[in-house]
Amino acid sequence: MREILIISGKGGTGKTMLTSSFAVLARGKAVFADCDVDAADLFLMLKPEIKQTYRFVGGKKAAIDRQLCNGCGKCVDACRFDAISKDFIVDRISCEGCSVCSRVCPQNAIVMEDAVSGEWFISETVYGPMVYAKLGVAEENSGKLVTVVKQNAKEIAKKQEKDFIIVDGPPGVGCPVIAALSGVDTAVIVTEPTLSGIQDMKRVISVARNFRINVKVVINKFDLNKELSGKIEKYCFENQIFLLGRIEFNRKVVEAVVAGRPVVEYITGAVRQEIVDIWDRLQADMQSN
Repeated sequence: MREILIISGKGGTGKTMLTSSFAVLARGKAVFADCDVDAADLFLMLKPEIKQTYRFVGGKKAAIDRQLCNGCGKCVDACRFDAISKDFIVDRISCEGCSVCSRVCPQNAIVMEDAVSGEWFISETVYGPMVYAKLGVAEENSGKLVTVVKQNAKEIAKKQEKDFIIVDGPPGVGCPVIAALSGVDTAVIVTEPTLSGIQDMKRVISVARNFRINVKVVINKFDLNKELSGKIEKYCFENQIFLLGRIEFNRKVVEAVVAGRPVVEYITGAVRQEIVDIWDRLQADMQSN
């Protein structure tokens, strides 16, 4: 069983487009996980039917027992996040769960309660099982939720004896990306020929290599700026990074995304063949290593 993570270093490069196409090309041999828990969108393409729903407890929030509270105000003074009003009401969005208020309260009127930060789902698609999540508004601990999604995807893959776990990763290089990289066999980085795309690609490659993960690159919309695409190819060659392929710009791809359909199911022609070739090269490379 191999775990493939599709990441980008930034949003909007086409990683979900590629992930959903891989889901089709895996032909029932994979489990899918959307680890972009802050803004999950793979479900829009794969149309999962939710089988099980679970609450995610990411931390704790303060709660004040008004019967025990004597109104001394020590908690208000101690809270550096201004999460407690002068009426001794806790703003659960502002509360960071640091528990300082509960420690300074002379009446023991403040307790730290489990905070439900979101939900995660085990679902089924026509292409195979899928695990994904939705983090609540202004909630943190997305890295922990990413870990929950990945662990459950692995358990399903083992039980059903799947060949692949295909993960749609979060953008950027922060905690969610680091959590998504854990235990991965191959990271496929989708970039685009823009200055920001190149810079973010380099950053996420650096993070992935710190984990000694096999890194591959796909250039999406390469023909929009062939000069910058050439610089990406040169960077990959100089740093011994396998360039899996280049995908040309095609308005039909936008139509597929708007229609909520995997690109390889929606269109024919060069773009579809480029994605199929990328999947074939990826499989061949993993088999040889």
